Amino acid sequence: MCYDVNINGGTQSIMYNPKSAKAEEFISHEEILDTLEWADKNKNNEELINKVLDKARLRKGLDHREASLLLACEIEPKNQELYALAREIKEDYYGNRIVLFAPLYLSNYCVNGCIYCPYHKKNTHIPRKKMTQEEIRREVIALQDMGHKRLAIEAGEDPVNNPIEYILESIKTIYETKHKNGSIRRINVNIAATTVENYRRLKEAQIGTYVLFQETYHKESYERLHPTGPKHNYAYHTEAMDRAMQGGIDDVSLGVLFGLERYKYEFAGLLMHAEHLEAVYGVGPHAISVPRIKKADDIDPSAFENGIDDDTFAKIVACIRVSTPYTGMIISTRESQKSRERVLELGVSQISGGSRTSVGGYTEQVYEEDTAQFDISDRRSLDEVVAWLLKLGHIPSFCTACYSSHRTGESFMAVCKNEQIHNFCTPNGLMTLKEYLLDYASPETKKLGFEAIDRELKKFPEGAMKDALLKNLDLISSGGRNYKF
Repeated sequence: MCYDVNINGGTQSIMYNPKSAKAEEFISHEEILDTLEWADKNKNNEELINKVLDKARLRKGLDHREASLLLACEIEPKNQELYALAREIKEDYYGNRIVLFAPLYLSNYCVNGCIYCPYHKKNTHIPRKKMTQEEIRREVIALQDMGHKRLAIEAGEDPVNNPIEYILESIKTIYETKHKNGSIRRINVNIAATTVENYRRLKEAQIGTYVLFQETYHKESYERLHPTGPKHNYAYHTEAMDRAMQGGIDDVSLGVLFGLERYKYEFAGLLMHAEHLEAVYGVGPHAISVPRIKKADDIDPSAFENGIDDDTFAKIVACIRVSTPYTGMIISTRESQKSRERVLELGVSQISGGSRTSVGGYTEQVYEEDTAQFDISDRRSLDEVVAWLLKLGHIPSFCTACYSSHRTGESFMAVCKNEQIHNFCTPNGLMTLKEYLLDYASPETKKLGFEAIDRELKKFPEGAMKDALLKNLDLISSGGRNYKF
């Protein structure tokens, strides 16, 4: 199918259709190659780059071609304009709050042959483990006792050991587990591509966001990197978000594993996927993750030739932020403290803290190294991460209010695209921060946190919202929990 794309005032017919249901048409290899060639040709075209930056300043986003031009730009003053704009957009949409979460690995049984992941079926080094529901309860209590309210559950693809029934039972266990003042209020799910019916069941189980990394949008590389197992099917995997949307899940999260393929190719594909969701469903991705390949059990990242340095990584984050202002951005403990600090101001709005990437890692330390999916670079405790964020001037947030208030999908996007989401996020963030300080924080973190709350309250505009916020903060001091706007 040919599709006429408007490119800088002209049209070009190519095999690309963002409204198509077929993976190879909404992620068009030919269109990506043409985009990269065009961007490279114009990487020093200051007039064109200025036009794209001016468009980005309107806060309406950029298409994959325009964003690829900024990524390719070699004019350093223009790159500095890009970084400054990314900081402004991050502040305008999300303020200074950073949402915290933790991964929970349920099982590392997997039937796939992914050559970048230690869970691959042929790996005999790694002990296989699947948690029982009682073990899951203990892990959840450990996470609650840290202060976490939001989890992302992970499991390898194995229809025998990790069927959808196991995932659903685990979700029920997590939501039902309460300890002291602790509760998990939002569960995001990162499991293999599945059917519309199974996505419908996940929605009925009240999951938050469905997360699925594409790993790479380059079909030939994808099939080479996934030589065996169900994940080998490029189209089925790439079209998973469509099935999730059809199953009623309106918050989905995209991501590639940078280092597997050329980063400019992946960047263009990632934005094309976002454009596809917007074109078909009217809702782009709720979040985008930006992981880089890291060392793991039998995985050596140096064996992959497309690794990216910290400067390139920071530029990718900035380009995603100005291209999709409405989208949350996630960075995990794969990255070091230094790397995470740099990209927080450029666009990242969610980070993990105190994470374990092994099955049973929060309660059974013996498994931490043996069953880990990847090595952690930032090994600080959650309390240390919270204190660090406070020192940087951020507001650590454990908020799940949008999810519990049904402010998801189109409803969330309508608020976010009008730059109003921070009006909810700031007060909700302050309330959940106060909960954390009272229930879990160390004395030093508690002092930093209460000082931060006082500063934010002084900046908060007078009116009914502030009066309600102050009332709720007082109720939290008296033992109340889970207030929200």
